[in-house]
Amino acid sequence: MKSLAEFAKTTLVGGMLVILPIYLSILLLAKALSGILALVSPVTAGLPEWLPFRQLAAIGIVVAFCFLVGLAVRTGWGRRAKRSADRILLEKIPGYTLLRGFSGRFAGREESEAFAVALVDLEEGLVPAFVIEQHEDGRYTVMVPSVPTPMAGSLYILPPERVHLVNVPLSTALNVISRWGAGSRDLVQAMYRTP
Repeated sequence: MKSLAEFAKTTLVGGMLVILPIYLSILLLAKALSGILALVSPVTAGLPEWLPFRQLAAIGIVVAFCFLVGLAVRTGWGRRAKRSADRILLEKIPGYTLLRGFSGRFAGREESEAFAVALVDLEEGLVPAFVIEQHEDGRYTVMVPSVPTPMAGSLYILPPERVHLVNVPLSTALNVISRWGAGSRDLVQAMYRTP
């Protein structure tokens, strides 16, 4: 009787472990889709009623507009306009500069050391961290993320000998943190290969 109850319990838990992530993924996808549709609703409202697939057309228009803005920003005039807009308006928004550096690093545009991956010496061990900035005296401001949520954590100002830059993409470090440290071997190996 006990083995039957144990079998039923493990089977139920096993099924939930398969179904729950699928269900949550579907919910997340539905939420993202409703957010996208809400974002393009002003464009959709401006399209004629007789047009088939108005929402899809609106999404296409927004994507094309983003592409054109991206092309414009690649020109000298566009770069100057973007820097001015950043300085005058966007940098006054709390968290904008941090988000810009994070997204730029994630997209592979490593213009600065902001959000460079590092391993830092804390409490006699190595801890994954992201470099926020380097000070004039050589010290680093680093964020040590919480596991498994890399967007929250603690800030430290550390001397350079305790900060070891790691030659891996940001996505690799995010995967290690969100998977409770699985794959940290790659971070340690990349630390020793860094010149």
